[in-house]
Amino acid sequence: MNHQVRTVFIISDGTGITAETFSHSILAQFEIRFKQIRLPFINTLEKASQALLEINHHAEKSGEKPIVFTTLVNEEINAVINQANAMVMDMFHTFVAPLELELKVKSTHAIGQFHQNIDTESYRNRIEAINFSLAHDDGQSHKNLESADVILVGVSRSGKTPTCLYLAMQYGVKSANYPLIPDDFERGVLPSELKKYQNKLFGLTIQANRLSEIRNERRPGSKYASLDNCRYEVNEAEAMMKRENITWLSSTHKSIEEIATTILQVIKIDKPTD
Repeated sequence: MNHQVRTVFIISDGTGITAETFSHSILAQFEIRFKQIRLPFINTLEKASQALLEINHHAEKSGEKPIVFTTLVNEEINAVINQANAMVMDMFHTFVAPLELELKVKSTHAIGQFHQNIDTESYRNRIEAINFSLAHDDGQSHKNLESADVILVGVSRSGKTPTCLYLAMQYGVKSANYPLIPDDFERGVLPSELKKYQNKLFGLTIQANRLSEIRNERRPGSKYASLDNCRYEVNEAEAMMKRENITWLSSTHKSIEEIATTILQVIKIDKPTD
């Protein structure tokens, strides 16, 4: 494996999130360490010139060309960045120009076009879903659970909260999560609050040694974080999910994106993002 670190610039006239997401997908294919620098809101020639100086400084300092991912629609600003001593991956020229030829329509070339229709129904749905997920995090509220699209169950620190928030932010999915605790295992049944929503339940589990590591970061040396206790809770939670016929998966080696995609497929939720 190459342990060399390459510098990557993410440059956009907006937030840079689109370019950053795309770059992550591409760079993940290479076993090289990357240092990413995001330069958002590069929407004037002056800002572009400053970005150019920074890119060239890194090139001179490291002796290697940085890699630059851009989503700049202004041709003058884009031309400045293309002067950089770098490998420039121009996403708009790569994808938009061929599409213009194929569709026989010129693109709008409008800065921030993706975010102009921010007051859409799907955007409002995402905000509502985020608020719902925050209000129903860690079983803190049973109110309006009937409105949930999915309710995640599993032991504490198995990845329920970040998955709920990802589902809410990306897909407008109203996600609640409910921890399975030793009291539930002693009773041997699901909490009564969840029984009537069994068709909305999806379980997350995790390998006991990984769970112990995560919990020790939060409460080092505690019984809560001990490997024996983690083994007990994971085994009991999985046994309960099997008895209750709850579909579940292990979050140990899966990204939040993979977990969320599986949940959407299993629960049959189809929510457009825009």
